[in-house]
Amino acid sequence: MNIGILGTGTLATALGAAWVRAGHDVVVGGRSPQKAAEAAARMTASAPGAGTARAAEPAAAATGRDAVLLAVSWSGVPGILAAAGAAGGSLAGTPLIDPVNAVDHGVGEHLVADGRAAAEHIAELAPGSHVVKAFHLFPADQWSAGREPVTVPIAGDDEAALHTVSALVRDAGAEPAVVGPLRRARQLEEAAGLVIALVFAGHDPNAAVPRVPARTEAV
Repeated sequence: MNIGILGTGTLATALGAAWVRAGHDVVVGGRSPQKAAEAAARMTASAPGAGTARAAEPAAAATGRDAVLLAVSWSGVPGILAAAGAAGGSLAGTPLIDPVNAVDHGVGEHLVADGRAAAEHIAELAPGSHVVKAFHLFPADQWSAGREPVTVPIAGDDEAALHTVSALVRDAGAEPAVVGPLRRARQLEEAAGLVIALVFAGHDPNAAVPRVPARTEAV
């Protein structure tokens, strides 16, 4: 695929590198052209001869892609989407992957007060896009080569977008789990807030979740 990434931080770079290793072509756009170029170079260095990565202005990174990853802080979302031309429809028809955690990183409290998901607000800022909540629960180093596979819960309203993002989850070395439409993204975001709250309080979140065997259908 031809993937756009808006953002140049650790998650953007780690997922971009994973997709380059899988043979995809990545275009990185951020507020700093220098940081975008450095992120693209790190992605390419992770898998020489596989996919490609290059830097571009945010609008160029967002336009005409098979999928776009929005990997910035919650406070940075409006600015980067504006720079990408989202309000003018640059992301219309595009799967827009949202790993943003709109939570207070000290206590894990959700920052969106109206009860909706941050992902739903992102959908309003990028009219016509197909927002899919994904990749928000695990730290960036999960997407390094050779890590043990995990399950990535995802939520969205568009079936084709869910299919595309599921494929990219698998290409990053994980298993997708569609939990429902985009309104369920609030639940996923609150789960991230709980994990963050436990970590900041000095608890292991893995020990706070019951280990329930996966349900299997009768043959």
